[in-house]
Amino acid sequence: MTTTGKGTRPRIDFGRPTLLLRTRGPGISLMLDVRTLVVGISLILAGLAVGLFSLATGDFALSVPQVVRAFEGDADALTRTVVMDWRLPRVLSALLFGAALGMSGGIFQSLTRNPLGSPDIIGFNAGAYTGALLVILTVGGSYLQIASGALIGGVLTALAVYVLAFRRGSQGFRLIIVGIGISAMLASLNHWLILRAELEVSMAAAVWGAGSLNGITWQQAGPAAAVVVVVAVAALAVSRRMRMLEMGDDAARALGVRAEPTRVLLMVLGVALTAAVTAVAGPIAFVALAAPQLARRVTKSAGIALLPSALMGAVLLSASDLAAQRQFAPIQLPVGVVTVCIGGIYLVWLLAREARKS
Repeated sequence: MTTTGKGTRPRIDFGRPTLLLRTRGPGISLMLDVRTLVVGISLILAGLAVGLFSLATGDFALSVPQVVRAFEGDADALTRTVVMDWRLPRVLSALLFGAALGMSGGIFQSLTRNPLGSPDIIGFNAGAYTGALLVILTVGGSYLQIASGALIGGVLTALAVYVLAFRRGSQGFRLIIVGIGISAMLASLNHWLILRAELEVSMAAAVWGAGSLNGITWQQAGPAAAVVVVVAVAALAVSRRMRMLEMGDDAARALGVRAEPTRVLLMVLGVALTAAVTAVAGPIAFVALAAPQLARRVTKSAGIALLPSALMGAVLLSASDLAAQRQFAPIQLPVGVVTVCIGGIYLVWLLAREARKS
């Protein structure tokens, strides 16, 4: 059973080829859509290709065999340092953070049943940025303090949006409208905080606020990666209930899903994914908005699927970071500058498409 594009009623699709995989255990099986499987493998290969190219290119150019030898431990000390210590943390962070943003966007677009329902539109990115910004401007802030501030800011923003949008249940359209309003207020607050701060501090905060992977290290990437992996596994575990919610609360309850607790759990997981990325790289815009819809279109699925959304987000962010590094080399742009350009084009196309449909 699948759902329609808006997720308002169930629909059975008999025309899509599937693979039925069975294990040796009794009654255990897994049904995979062939197109989704092919698209997923293609996105994995694309992400690996972008990552390998990023490891090989730069001021200290390397060949692919040299990169492979660095992983095997057979390269010279300088090559191993460049690949393993300087470039690999950034490449893995781009892939993992892109997957986290794509999955977070998929969660909120599914909950709101709207392609505009992503963390950067609803305001959770702005809330996480506000929390981190307050820490940076008041106490200077170590990495752990900034990460904690971003997480607290994102959670408080989500709580405010949920409470203000709640009326006999939290409906998607109200979440988006309330979230846009709170996002606008938080953006104004963030600008005011930066303008009131000392010049050096405000410049550093503004650069961080653009969303950047420049200079990321294993010490920064490691804890965030651990959080992302744990939360992503939890999100995948409840993804089936999320798809049931797309059919409407009444239908989900009839299938044994507790609608409002499940919705709250999904919101917490989506905010945690966004805050984990924001704590390290700053608020990276539009990946969460574009990745789920692009994944949905290439897989031609009836609803939002979290795993293809995550894979698409990983490819988008890693490719954007590669462009940010190489487009104006030796100057490295914040990756958020590239994602904003790509996301702006996508948003204009999406709005034009929705206008033609209406």
